[in-house]
Amino acid sequence: MLEALTYLVRTLADLYLLTFLLRFIMQLARANYYNPLSQVVFKVTNPLVVPARRFLPSVAGLDVPTLIVLIVLEVIVTFALLRLTGLSLPIPRLLFYSLLRLISLVLWFYVVALIIYAVLSWFGQPSRNPMAMLLTELVEPMLRPARRMLPPIGGFDLSALLVIVLLQATTIIVSSLKAATIAAPVLPAYLP
Repeated sequence: MLEALTYLVRTLADLYLLTFLLRFIMQLARANYYNPLSQVVFKVTNPLVVPARRFLPSVAGLDVPTLIVLIVLEVIVTFALLRLTGLSLPIPRLLFYSLLRLISLVLWFYVVALIIYAVLSWFGQPSRNPMAMLLTELVEPMLRPARRMLPPIGGFDLSALLVIVLLQATTIIVSSLKAATIAAPVLPAYLP
């Protein structure tokens, strides 16, 4: 029963966090604000981001309020999930684990986005589908360097595959770090 509850809470929380991540990535990639999917993301995230904008300005085109809200929500969700499973971490390790969870979410998002992008590219013009247009704006910055390293072979663009393999390798490293963070013994406060 506890496993099902933990799964449900983690999934719903990660989907909510994903909207803030999407907002941050869309603004970083300068994605089309008027895309219907972009509008949904902005409407879902505005209740927390707009008040944060009163206190936190954007810096050099970086959407700091969205990033701070995302990080704070991630720490809260991580703390709640750990408590739900009966685990407790000291604050520095909780913050580090939250950062690793956030990195995992970014990696998961890009893997899924690249798979959807590749599948949609097989079925015609991505310029007619709002989701495909947004995906193009979000994944192209990652695919361009990969295309320089691995140009199309026989008409097949394998850059998405290369990026997915690299993202999965990074995911494995992050998962190992997450496991080590949870498993590491808690040192007494008097030790450095």
